[in-house]
Amino acid sequence: MIRKAVIPAAGLGTRFLPATKVLPKELLPVVDRPVMEYAVTEAGAAGVTEIIVVVSPDKDMLLRHFAPNPELEEGLESRGKQRQLQSLRAIGAGITLRSVLQESPLGLGHAVLMAQDAVGDEPFACLLPDDIFLAKQPVIGQMIDVYRERGCSVLAVRRVPRDTIGRFGSIRFSTHEASVYTIEDVVEKPDPAVAPSELALLGRYVLTPGIFAALARTGRGAGGEIQLTDAIKQLLSTEPVVALEFEADYFDVGTIPGFLKTSIALGRAREDLRVELDEYLQRLISSPPDRPPSSA
Repeated sequence: MIRKAVIPAAGLGTRFLPATKVLPKELLPVVDRPVMEYAVTEAGAAGVTEIIVVVSPDKDMLLRHFAPNPELEEGLESRGKQRQLQSLRAIGAGITLRSVLQESPLGLGHAVLMAQDAVGDEPFACLLPDDIFLAKQPVIGQMIDVYRERGCSVLAVRRVPRDTIGRFGSIRFSTHEASVYTIEDVVEKPDPAVAPSELALLGRYVLTPGIFAALARTGRGAGGEIQLTDAIKQLLSTEPVVALEFEADYFDVGTIPGFLKTSIALGRAREDLRVELDEYLQRLISSPPDRPPSSA
């Protein structure tokens, strides 16, 4: 059973400055939930009971969102706001969250390595909060099922147009059974002309504890950082790794355009918001970009 998950959240959020000067990017709201909550909820729905959040020194407020707030709950209850109260109490329910510090921004691989003592000698999930997945079965849960069958690390992949594969990592695979691919190599941000496949690596992993030894052997790569992809290449020399072409709708909130599109998409998915949003979007599209209609 996969009991633990790591959520790397130590990034500087420079793409979203000045909004992230004080507020961590992971607390920016998509509709009415902060980005981080989507990853925590997905992990909990897949049976994870402990989450290790890797933070930088200035992100101490990140876990406060998931801590109980008795005063706020009492205020909601006294006003009869049961729906909001239930929503508040559901945040991180059944999950223990703890933080570990990444003192220097040395990359995703380094962030995962910082969680080694908290994870211990057991397999674990890793969820990047910049990626949001909506599915009947959580994507990390789909991957845990594959781990139970195969007993090895599992990477999430999605087929993308070849001309966009350079934005992602890509896999070279030898064989596949249905949606599970046996990986031979991983390539970070390949040239589309020579990319090994159109299967892009996205922000969900189930990793064996062997990844920590691989990370310890991995030097600095692209951008002078320790890359998780490079460590997975090391891991492939000692144990098998597979990829799962998951079933889910995927949203990227790591860029401002992606964040805006995700907010619109998930807002329209809400029945209580859909009619008003659709009406406004129709007026917006038919208006000059420099003279948008009032949102009132």
